[in-house]
Amino acid sequence: MTLDGFAADVERGASARRLLSSAPVVALDRLTVLAARSLDAPTAHLSLLGEERHVVAATGPDADPRGHAGPLAGSLCAATAVEGLPLVVPDCAADERVAASPAVRSGSVGAHLGVPLRGRDGHVVGVLSVSSPRPRAWDGADVSTLTTLAAAAVSELELSALAVEHRTARVRGQLAVAAGGVGTFDWDLLTGELVWDERLLDLFGYAADDFGRDIAAFEARLHPDDRSRVGEALQQAIETCGPFEAEYRIVRPDGSTRWVQARGQALPDASGLAVRLLGAAYDTTSARDDDVRVARILESMASAFFFLDRGWRFTYVNAEAEKVLGRRREELLGGNVWALFPDAVGSDFETHYRSVARDGRPATFEAYYPAPLDAWFEVHAWPDPDGVSVYFTDVTERRRTLLELESARAQAVAAHAATTAAAARLQLLATVGEDLSATLDVHEAVARLSQHLVPALADWCLVTLVDEHGGLRDVGCQHSDPALLDTVRAYRDARLSALAPDSYLHGVWRTARPVTIGAGATEAVVRHLAGDSPARDLLRRLAPEALECLPLRAHGRTVGLLTLFHGAEHGPLAPADLLLVTEVADRAGLALDNARLYSAQHRIAESLQRSLLTAPVEPDRVQVAVRYQPAAQAARVGGDWYDAFLTPDGSTVLVIGDVAGHDIEAAAQMSQVRSLLRGIAYATGAGPATVLSGLDAAVSGLAVATTATVVVARLEQDADERRRGVTRLRWANAGHPPPVLVGADGTVRPLAVLPPQLLLGIDPGTHRADAVVALEPGSTVLMFTDGLVERRDRGLEEGLEELQECVAGLAGLTLDELVDGVLARLVPPGHDDDVALVAFRLHPVDEPRPAEAGPAREPDAVLPVPR
Repeated sequence: MTLDGFAADVERGASARRLLSSAPVVALDRLTVLAARSLDAPTAHLSLLGEERHVVAATGPDADPRGHAGPLAGSLCAATAVEGLPLVVPDCAADERVAASPAVRSGSVGAHLGVPLRGRDGHVVGVLSVSSPRPRAWDGADVSTLTTLAAAAVSELELSALAVEHRTARVRGQLAVAAGGVGTFDWDLLTGELVWDERLLDLFGYAADDFGRDIAAFEARLHPDDRSRVGEALQQAIETCGPFEAEYRIVRPDGSTRWVQARGQALPDASGLAVRLLGAAYDTTSARDDDVRVARILESMASAFFFLDRGWRFTYVNAEAEKVLGRRREELLGGNVWALFPDAVGSDFETHYRSVARDGRPATFEAYYPAPLDAWFEVHAWPDPDGVSVYFTDVTERRRTLLELESARAQAVAAHAATTAAAARLQLLATVGEDLSATLDVHEAVARLSQHLVPALADWCLVTLVDEHGGLRDVGCQHSDPALLDTVRAYRDARLSALAPDSYLHGVWRTARPVTIGAGATEAVVRHLAGDSPARDLLRRLAPEALECLPLRAHGRTVGLLTLFHGAEHGPLAPADLLLVTEVADRAGLALDNARLYSAQHRIAESLQRSLLTAPVEPDRVQVAVRYQPAAQAARVGGDWYDAFLTPDGSTVLVIGDVAGHDIEAAAQMSQVRSLLRGIAYATGAGPATVLSGLDAAVSGLAVATTATVVVARLEQDADERRRGVTRLRWANAGHPPPVLVGADGTVRPLAVLPPQLLLGIDPGTHRADAVVALEPGSTVLMFTDGLVERRDRGLEEGLEELQECVAGLAGLTLDELVDGVLARLVPPGHDDDVALVAFRLHPVDEPRPAEAGPAREPDAVLPVPR
């Protein structure tokens, strides 16, 4: 169907206008807000579609206001209405069906989901839609949820329209009564107040201001000859709480006499005493006029009406009753109701009709009449001295609409509850996954797992790990009641040694299959605990009524076990929750195995690294301090090293270096480079630049496939310098951060080599040169790798400046305090690069070695190199 054909459909437009005129704003607003929340969409509209689009409910920052009317062409809901099916558009700008819509071109709608609203006649009368400013996917659950809410919206609209039609019919009846000249009265027997409507005031010749609003005003117009009889009839109705009926004369102010027929009913309170008399009266001066008027009233009623006499025979049937009962008036009049309608015998109809005739009290009820009527009726039955008056309306459609609405509401509530529960499960699963992956510490991961599962899915739990020796070890526990947490810990410490090999825990460990123990879990577990173990009494104190034990699996092996315990008020997990716990267990197994592997790798890598770094020499006049701090991540160690040794001529050589890479392979390459440098420096006794050139050639010639930055420093002193207490520092730098010199006077400056020289492993033929500086006793030199000063969020220059400021603030401390303070201030927790540091301080030769320097450390003998 085209849009023009849709808009021109007369019957469809009439259906939409019928619902629009009575749209329940509050109920539709709630459904629109529920649609936006359920589908996590910022904007939702409910529109009815006649010749234009009319917004009857909306929510969201970009929503059209309620009452907005606009053309169908160009609206997003037009495409949904024309197709007559749910319109699913993940990316509006890319979908030719809606790309030209002004809302899409303006950027306010990036994704759209619309569901058509079908009236009771099957016509598409509107659209319920949700939208998002950015593209997003809509799944089948989204379409199902919106379709359910659309059905609820249609039910609300139809129910409201039916209510308006019902009220209209009632008003028509009231107007018919007014047209017949029937007046009503309401006499409050407790206060004495008598209320007449305008028609009754006019009949008795009263103006509204002249009427006394009590029984005396009635008696003042009543003919004297009729007062006694009418008074007795009123008193009889009040005493018996029954009907009132009387025909009497009244004398109007102009002296004219009129006959009045009055009928009423006394209404009781909870104790059965009459508290109000209601009724109606009309002018019966002309019997013919009276008959015509009553007939006109009854025939003009939109609802069915009939009268049954004392023999349960039809004495009057209006046209609507003929239609509802499915029989012509001639067939009904004079016939017994129970004979004509045998299915009514024993039904609510017979029960209430006979009760009205017996007790003289009116009854209002709803009842179902089977085939051939097959309909629900709302019935009002009034007693009469001559029988029973019955007014009834077919309410089948109303009841069906109510049932559909209740069903739609129940489905919406169930869908919302299911969506909420599913979202909670997914959130728990995501939180557990993110939280466990955020740590590589096994014990912290276990603690976090316990906290997520209790109390959300269990009253208490235990987490068991399979250690590297193939044994079980309980490491984590949690209880929803803090007062019982110590009891759980005590049970954790005692249970493994007491559990028999055929227990549920060992069974899950062996088979990797989960186990559930239902009612009586406490005694079922106690039977597998050693008789003399305190675990028995502890478990009975904890009193689990049910438990689940699941394996924690990773890479095809069981790395742990998870046991969830439940008290008597909860019982075993539901299937959906058990499935969720299984998924959590799988993720936890991977996280725990990763944490275990991390710990093992970290220990191996750090042990390898430290084994390659030997203790430095410390000649009498030189104090040396070294530090190595591995990276926080597993296997991120290996490339950094320090060294300090003596050459045969008595010079002290100090080295700091960093081989490219952060893994165990880098540690192995570092070992080769370090050993080569040591051998070349010791064998040649050459200066630092020559040593670096020889090392560069050896790395290339021996095919050590790596690059490295290195600083080699050599402490030298001839006889004259020894007399003057001066030491020469000769150094060469192959692409490494420059050392920092702290003078005896506390000044700090970098020992830079200009121009910078190339790192090792690039060009063995590159020229290298020494730099020399004279050092006084008390001078300190700090040599370090780039992990101390480089960060991802700043450059090397900033790091070097921060280091110099830090060293200046610590210059007055001992050498050990200086290096420890530098590491504490500059290396953040969780750093991702290892740090090596070697520092030395010169002490006067002619003075005793300071106590804080510790003992001198030199090899037993430094042998000359054979020539």
